[in-house]
This record gives sequence, structure tokens and C-alpha cells, in this order.
Amino acid sequence: MLADINTWVLDLDNTLYPPSVGLADQMNVRIRAYLANLFGADEAEALRMQSELVAEHGTTLRGLMNTRGIDPHDYLSWEHTIDYSVLRAGSVLAAAIRELPGRKYVFTNGSAYHANEVLSRLGLSALFDGVFDILAGGLIPKPYPDSYHRFVDQFGITPERTVFSDDLDVNLSVPYELGMTTAWMTHEPSADGTPYQQLGPKRWQVQDLPAFLGYLVSGGS
Repeated sequence: MLADINTWVLDLDNTLYPPSVGLADQMNVRIRAYLANLFGADEAEALRMQSELVAEHGTTLRGLMNTRGIDPHDYLSWEHTIDYSVLRAGSVLAAAIRELPGRKYVFTNGSAYHANEVLSRLGLSALFDGVFDILAGGLIPKPYPDSYHRFVDQFGITPERTVFSDDLDVNLSVPYELGMTTAWMTHEPSADGTPYQQLGPKRWQVQDLPAFLGYLVSGGS
């Protein structure tokens, strides 16, 4: 039952803010620049390598660690060059998260540094009980099961009483299998104009995150 939910897990990038702000574009530009420098590749080749690494290993970082043995901290240093000023605080989202009963966590394939910068710009830093980043996950990213199991163990999560939201549907498969309620954050307007739709038991598609969270807080009524 929705009334039994006591833990809320939210992805960071393209979930707590829409893709239209362009932060993910900045990140991809810097990842490809890193690849171009590492391999002496041009932009087109760097894009191809990035796509291959993500497809085969889940993230570019994991792929480079598996195939090149790179230092993850050296790789993640590009996060310090991102222009986070494109993010703006929103009172509606902050109010919706503040009203959530129980514990609230950010689960991201990025670093804690990146998460803290994003949360600070969005005015959400004080609203979360913790951040589970790629380093906390032992450098194993979503959607690999080990990452979720580490998260559940670290914070003592009861999956059946947890809502997990992410902008990538593939990242919701393991949470759903564990018994969590999942919310696929699309940001795209629905055909009928509604802010969220139930796809099945414990499965939702969401266009408006504050509206959806408000619905769950109300007990699903």
C-alpha cells in the first residue's frame, strides 16, 4: 500500500531537474573530451567509444576501468569544470520533497561532489538523509544489481516500503524486482495531459515529479 511507504529514493540527473537545462549535455562534452585526450581520438570517434563503453559496461567510467585500468578519481575530475549555474532552485519541488514522510536519499551514478553541487543549486541539500554515489557503490553503477544491494544494505532499506524514481527505465528493473514501487521520470507531456500514469502494480510513469510525490503523500487518493 502507498500509505506504507517510508523511504524515497531519487535519481539525480534528469530526474530532479529536466534535461532541457543542458547539464547532461555539458557532462557528455567533457566525457568525450576525456576520451579524445586519452585515446588521441577526434570528436566522432570519442562519441562512438562513449556509446560502446556505456552499452557494454553501463557507464563510461566502468568501461574505462575494465578496459584501461584508469584511476576513477582522475576521470571524475572533469565534474569540477561543469557550469552548475544553469540550475535554479524550485520551491514547488522542494516543498514536495519536504512533505515526504520517512527517509529520503539520492542514488546517482555520479560522484558525491557532483550530487552536492546539484542539490545545493536546486535548494534541496537539507532535504535528503544521504547520497549514495558511484564510489559508495564500489564503482559499480546502476543498473547492475550489486549497486542496489549495496545501497539497501548500507541504509537498511525495506524494499517493499520504498519508492525509487529514475529517468532511465533500465535503472528501475532491479528495484522493481526487489519489491520497490518504481517511478519512471520522463518529463515528457503525456498524451492525455495527466502528470503521472500507473503502468501496473508498483510501476508508474511520471511527467511531473512534485505532483506525483504529492499524490503518494496523500495516500494515493
